[in-house]
Amino acid sequence: MFKVDIPGFGAVKLEHLVSDFTGTLSVDGRLLPGVRGQLNEIAKFLKVHILTADTFGKAKAELEGIDCVIHILKGKKHDVQKEEYVKKLSAEKVVAFGNGNNDRKMLKAARVGIAVSQGEGCAVDAIKAADIHVPSSNAGLDLLLHPQRLKATLRF
Repeated sequence: MFKVDIPGFGAVKLEHLVSDFTGTLSVDGRLLPGVRGQLNEIAKFLKVHILTADTFGKAKAELEGIDCVIHILKGKKHDVQKEEYVKKLSAEKVVAFGNGNNDRKMLKAARVGIAVSQGEGCAVDAIKAADIHVPSSNAGLDLLLHPQRLKATLRF
C-alpha cells in the first residue's frame, strides 16, 4: 500500500498501479531503460498491472522478470476496457499511467492519473484527463518511489 496526505487534494491510499505499455513504458515496443527496476521496486508496495493492445507484439517478452499482471486487450473500445479495468480494482485505490487517447478514461477514473510524454508523444485528451503530466515514465514512476514529489506536485 502507498499512502500520502496531500493538502487540498486529500488522502491518497493506493493499492494498484495500472499502466499502458506502448508509448508509456516503452518506445517502439521496447521497455525503456530503468523502468524494469522501478516497476520491481514499486511492486513491493503496489500491485502492478500492465494493459496493452501490444501493438508491436513484444510486451510479454519485454516485461519478463517484472512482478506484474499483463492484460492484453482484445477487440475494440480499448479506452472503455481500460476504464472498466480500473473501476473493477476500485478506482480510488489506483494510480494510472498512459499516453494515448485510449488511456484518457482510465486516467480520469483513477485516484491519480499520470500522463506520460515519451518518444511517441502524449495525446492532448490524455493530458487533460490526468492529474499530472510528466516528460517520461521514469519521472512518473519516481513520483511513487519518492512520495514527497507527488505531494509537492498535487498540493493546492
